[in-house]
Amino acid sequence: MYWIILIIAGVFEVAWAIGLKYTEGFTKLFPSIFTIISMIISMGLLAYAVKHIPVGTAYAVWTGIGAVGTAILGIILFNESKDIIRIFFIFIIVVGIVGLKIFSGSE
Repeated sequence: MYWIILIIAGVFEVAWAIGLKYTEGFTKLFPSIFTIISMIISMGLLAYAVKHIPVGTAYAVWTGIGAVGTAILGIILFNESKDIIRIFFIFIIVVGIVGLKIFSGSE
């Protein structure tokens, strides 16, 4: 259950990271509200997840989900580089996330 909450927290991290692009420096009201709410939800869910997942593992997984999701959406939404080496290193982050889950010794 706590891992599912952590994954949802990571999805909200992606939401606020992508939302930052649309706020234009927090000058646009609705994107700014969306981004701030996403930040609060993401942090709240992370805080809840670390009750039963080691904080180092939870934080690494949370940021990894955020990094991978934001990089992939950057490629899709903002036409960022699709270079094969960039894709490879995004894959390496995913491998790290999976490894942390498998070897974390928590629920």
